[in-house]
Amino acid sequence: MEWLKIVVDYGVIWLLILLSIVALACVIERNIAFKRIRLQDFTDKKSLELELTKKLHIIASIGSNAPYLGLLGTVFGIMLTFYTMGTEGFLDTGKIMVGLALALKATAVGLLVAIPAVVLYNLLLRRVKVLILRWEIMNGRETV
Repeated sequence: MEWLKIVVDYGVIWLLILLSIVALACVIERNIAFKRIRLQDFTDKKSLELELTKKLHIIASIGSNAPYLGLLGTVFGIMLTFYTMGTEGFLDTGKIMVGLALALKATAVGLLVAIPAVVLYNLLLRRVKVLILRWEIMNGRETV
């Protein structure tokens, strides 16, 4: 079961860190794209919307799935703690609590990835809506 400790410590947590970097890269790319966009270059609303919403699904997917990956790491960590308790027989409560606390770190990292990703996704989505409304105003079109 030593492999499970490696999976929790390196696999799940490093995957979450990688996903955090990917989400941040997408946010930076979208911000740059939003600054460079020229609304007058678009003749129809659908093509503008397609351009504005590129890569937003990646940020949303990371934000919605990171807590589940963290929970998976926590389940693995708790399984490892119970396995250790079963194979070693008697354990002191300090050792058990340390094992459970370390297992919960995966959930904490998952939440640390998910919360900013969801907030940033919502901020970007708001910018998309504002840009689309500006395009509609420029082109004399009203939304229903």
